[in-house]
Amino acid sequence: MTYSTTAIDEQSFSAEQSRPRRRPTDITLLVSAATIVVILGLWAFAAAFQLVSPVFLPSPVAVLRSSYALATVGFVDSTLAEHVFASLFRIFGALALAIVLGVPAGLAMAMSRIGKGILDPIVEFLRPLPPLAYLPLIIIWCGIGETSKIVVIALAMLPPIIISTVSGVRSTSKDHINAARSFGANRWQLLTQVVLPSTTPSILTGIRIALGAGWSTLVAAELIAAPQGLGFMIQSAAQFLVTDIVIAGIFTIALIAFMFEMLARLLERTLTPWTAHK
Repeated sequence: MTYSTTAIDEQSFSAEQSRPRRRPTDITLLVSAATIVVILGLWAFAAAFQLVSPVFLPSPVAVLRSSYALATVGFVDSTLAEHVFASLFRIFGALALAIVLGVPAGLAMAMSRIGKGILDPIVEFLRPLPPLAYLPLIIIWCGIGETSKIVVIALAMLPPIIISTVSGVRSTSKDHINAARSFGANRWQLLTQVVLPSTTPSILTGIRIALGAGWSTLVAAELIAAPQGLGFMIQSAAQFLVTDIVIAGIFTIALIAFMFEMLARLLERTLTPWTAHK
């Protein structure tokens, strides 16, 4: 029994079409997982053969044991959960303050020349300024309590949120605005029903960037009379060369930041499904 070349080619093409193709996302996840495994393997290898002193680079097993002790017994009079709760309270308090101030400021800058003239110098003054530069001034104004820590973190979060809001307003479709005006929409209706929904993706992006700035500022903020917090825990452990606690604290911050990123992406897909990436 013989088959023509055309029939064989058609069968091969059909088989190739029916074969499941690996998505680019799957390949990216595999490469990321392999990268993590390689890094952990090199870390374990260097610790096992003491290529680096355990004081500077403890083994992964030692870090895991310290993490367990940190979660059960604690460090500097607080457990890991208490340190995490204290830091999250400061981060979320600062984020709420930054959103309440930043989104209206961004709308005012984008929709009013007067608002831009007033707020633009302030934003451009804060944007390149490191938080440690104005931290002493905030302490003088607000004291050494929780208020000063939240204010410092909020000031670090403000510029990304304001700039992202301005960018979102400016990218709003003129056709949508003209269509709403043709149906008799007033200025308030344009803002709430056209501009804000169009700006939401940019605001969420600004919040994601602001969270990164907030975590980097948290360590500096918790240096000032903080009895608890991940930054305080890391700094206290570093003073006594307890490197395994330092690494455990760094991993904890990275894990929480990663969870925040996943939550922000989920929120973006929920609130703005038309911009969600597949």
